[in-house]
Amino acid sequence: MSLAIAAIFIILGILTKYGKLYFLIAGYNTMPKEDQKKYDIKGIATVFRNAMFGMALLMLLGFGVSKWLNNPEIESYAVFVSIIIGVPYLLIASNSGKYKMDKDS
Repeated sequence: MSLAIAAIFIILGILTKYGKLYFLIAGYNTMPKEDQKKYDIKGIATVFRNAMFGMALLMLLGFGVSKWLNNPEIESYAVFVSIIIGVPYLLIASNSGKYKMDKDS
C-alpha cells in the first residue's frame, strides 16, 4: 500500500514541477492573473516536488524496514509520520513570504 502512495507522491511531484501542472497547487489557479504574477510559481513548485519526494522517500524507507524486520506495522507508521511531517512543511514553506515577488503589497 505504501508503495502505491509513494508512487502517487512521486508522480505528483514530477507533474507539478516538470509538467508545469500548477493547478495542482491549491489556491493558485483560483487567483486572479494579476495576483499570480506576484508569486514565484517555479519556486513554489520546487517546494511541492521536494515535499512529495521527501514523503515518498520516508514511505519507501518504512516499507523496506518493515520487510526487513518482518513487522508490517512499521510501514503504517512510516506513512503516517511522512504525512504528519510533510504536509505542515509543505504548507509553511509554500506560504512563506519567500516566494512572493512583490513584497511591498
